[in-house]
Amino acid sequence: MQRTTKEREFRDQEARLRDLCLLGLAGDARAYHDFLKTLGPHLRAYFRKRLFQLPDEVEDLVQETLLAIHTKRHTYRQDQPLTAWIHAIARYKLVDMLRARVGRENLNDPLDDEAGLFAASDTDASDARRDLDVLLQALPDRQRLPIMHMRLEGLSVIETAHRTGLSESAVKVGVHRGLKALAAKIRGDT
Repeated sequence: MQRTTKEREFRDQEARLRDLCLLGLAGDARAYHDFLKTLGPHLRAYFRKRLFQLPDEVEDLVQETLLAIHTKRHTYRQDQPLTAWIHAIARYKLVDMLRARVGRENLNDPLDDEAGLFAASDTDASDARRDLDVLLQALPDRQRLPIMHMRLEGLSVIETAHRTGLSESAVKVGVHRGLKALAAKIRGDT
């Protein structure tokens, strides 16, 4: 039911934006202003979701995308979904910004700053495995064994059930509860 509501909201929003855009293309300045005004928050959310580590870039991208939509509005084909056209433009603007940013950062980052990358210990993996083994040993068998077989060895639920003698649902529950217990131990909750 919740999915149906969201789908209905999306269709309603698509229809509203499309109507405003078409009215704007036909010369209705007020409708076109409302179209751009309504579109701004949607683009902001779109970019914030993708650029959570670069929040300062969001507003610039919103403005650049709105400008691109304005200048390319004549390319919108009325038989196509409007939001697909808008998201294509937004994606291109996002990719352009990321390419420019990567290019700038690569020009400014001296190679010496990366020396720490190559100095990692070869025992890190074995240390991590030993730590994981200690954490797993604290779990009961009904949680530890399903995690070991499914998550570490890559076995399926059915294969794990056969190896451990547990039912398939018990294997799934064991993995879920075991991972939850491990997360709590790592956070120091227990």
